[in-house]
Amino acid sequence: MPRTVSRGVVALLLSCTLLLTTAACSGDDETQSASTTATPSGTSTVEQQKLAKTRFVANAGLAAGATYQWIVKPYRAGKFKKGADGRTFALVKAGLAGAFTYNRLKAAVNNAKGDPLLSKAVAPLTAGIESLKELGTKLRKGEAGDADVGAFESVINSIKDAGKSAGAEVVEKVPSASQLGG
Repeated sequence: MPRTVSRGVVALLLSCTLLLTTAACSGDDETQSASTTATPSGTSTVEQQKLAKTRFVANAGLAAGATYQWIVKPYRAGKFKKGADGRTFALVKAGLAGAFTYNRLKAAVNNAKGDPLLSKAVAPLTAGIESLKELGTKLRKGEAGDADVGAFESVINSIKDAGKSAGAEVVEKVPSASQLGG
């Protein structure tokens, strides 16, 4: 019994010490009430501009990697042709990659808005990105041709060039299969 009492006393002393330390640091009542009612703000515009290029590069790199790995490369290898081994699986992956690419390119354009130079470089490419919206479905159904795969490649190359001209060089990064499906 004496052991539990001493533990209780220690816990009480620690709690009081924490309360007194917190009260001593808080200052006057006006400061305390203002700090408790303040809402957290997002990152400042300076921080957003610093991270805009980084986020743009990450999203555009994932889009480029997915396009090359699961659309361009299998198409050139003839995986989308009728009768090819693994055609259905390749088409499903290409469809998922197409949707993923569209999503990441939209995110990259949104990130580019945080950097003035990058936003000017990427602004003319939004129409090309919008044209990719339905291509994922075409790929999944097996209806994609040379022009469709070329459209993906063209948009990705344009994004890479725009990033490079704005000082944000895009490097292809192949996303994992879970990232494609997620």
